[in-house]
Amino acid sequence: MKRILIFDTTLRDGEQVPGAKLDLPRKIKIAKQLEALNVDYIEAGFPASSKGDFDAVKNVALAIGENGPVVTALARANKNDIDAVYNSVKYAKKPMIHMVLGTSDIHVEKKFAKSKEEILNLGVEAVKYAKTLLPDVQYSTEDASRSDFEYLWQTVEAVVKAGATIVNIPDTVGYAVPEEFGEMIRKIHDRLMNLNDKVILSVHCHNDTGLAVANTLAAIKNGATKVECTVNGIGERAGNAALEEVVMGIKVRQNYYDAYTCVNTREIKKTSRLVSNLMGLDVQVNKAITGDNAFAHSSGIHQDGLLKSRDVYEIIRPEDVGVEDMELVLTARSGRHAVRNALEKMGFDSISDETFARIHEKFLELADKKKEVYYHDLYYLMEKDFIQEFHLLQENGKTVDLYEFVDFQVISNNIYPSATVTLKKGKDTFTESTVGDGPIDAMYTALKKIVGMDLLLTEYKINSISQGKEALGRASIRVQHEGKSYTARAVDTDIIKASAVAYINVINKILLEQAQLSNGNGHNGH
Repeated sequence: MKRILIFDTTLRDGEQVPGAKLDLPRKIKIAKQLEALNVDYIEAGFPASSKGDFDAVKNVALAIGENGPVVTALARANKNDIDAVYNSVKYAKKPMIHMVLGTSDIHVEKKFAKSKEEILNLGVEAVKYAKTLLPDVQYSTEDASRSDFEYLWQTVEAVVKAGATIVNIPDTVGYAVPEEFGEMIRKIHDRLMNLNDKVILSVHCHNDTGLAVANTLAAIKNGATKVECTVNGIGERAGNAALEEVVMGIKVRQNYYDAYTCVNTREIKKTSRLVSNLMGLDVQVNKAITGDNAFAHSSGIHQDGLLKSRDVYEIIRPEDVGVEDMELVLTARSGRHAVRNALEKMGFDSISDETFARIHEKFLELADKKKEVYYHDLYYLMEKDFIQEFHLLQENGKTVDLYEFVDFQVISNNIYPSATVTLKKGKDTFTESTVGDGPIDAMYTALKKIVGMDLLLTEYKINSISQGKEALGRASIRVQHEGKSYTARAVDTDIIKASAVAYINVINKILLEQAQLSNGNGHNGH
């Protein structure tokens, strides 16, 4: 079984996304997380482009430990660029020079206006010069997928003889299709093994037609042992092959690819979230592996199957990629099994079929109005209509009280952003007013004061989910409390209200969990 080396170019190709420029501390933070993810290579930037990029590559090189990944950066096939790469990566424990030069007729004739022989000689001389600086040199044949194959091979053969230790075959513009690209890699692999079997064959695929991951996996199947990716698939135009999809694709079908990686997959979700937050690039909710809905299920058929056995509809366990658990989103489409399971988790068990039929009818009425139903909604539904029949989280005749949103007011300005929030808990009503760094911060500070919990907000996202004047905003938050993460969301036409309700949903989750753990002794709070 062959090991596939993972080359992460989030800090170089990924940063080429418009508006995604990172400052030095953010670059270092992502680089350290990539080290925790256990990638094999980090491409930290393009040092010849600016002093800022040079300094960033140098500092990443200094930050990565002795047992961490190889640190490299990109150069064009000229002395000045190669010097810039060397002088920035030489501080790394394991440095490498990476250079790129086109091989397609379009690049040779229209971009460089030179002959093929001139371009080939430029590449060879560049490799020879780079080898005088460092032993490890990668050569990328830009736009390889649109190149004449024999000229492409002539280039590969020449740079290998000149000393290149890695040959990278890029699908620079996303032109390739898996069958064709796989066959090209197979032919290069076979010839390379006869030429020098110690040289690593690599690929770098772009996603212009949505085939970057498919082309990368086809290359692995046909002999490539190193692949270039970015976290969340970000990058130039439509992006690159998504690291998490390639890695988990190999892991799920390890026997098919006869391959494995050394990536610490439990760090995938954390890495995805960090890159998304620091670059300001949202991950689409339905994106494979790292999207918010990647392990969420709202279809009744799917929920029923999952509750019977998770492998019915899940080929990847959420915890394997660092997701706490799958989420069953309760909606009008949710099946009876999912609703009953939610009630049992809250303490309602031994419900007769006749009574559950009435509960489910009430649930559907609520789901049609609210779109998404949360545990505390179910609790109030039960308390209102069925509490006389059941004893939920009950001891000595007392039930746990949950918080209910009543009202709020926020003032946003440059001096004292403030918020006033009113909540109800049982028969009691509580109001707090606080200031903060902004209206959301002020509102969350007020909520923390009311509930008396030490909550750390670790993620906050607002998305629009419909159009027009009555557009719905969805707030998704992640909160750390006593070493455990809780996630919740809420939907409302007012995004600030949605933010408040999402936070309250987390608080109520914690209260329900505490009440269950204490066998009915609910959280005292206010």
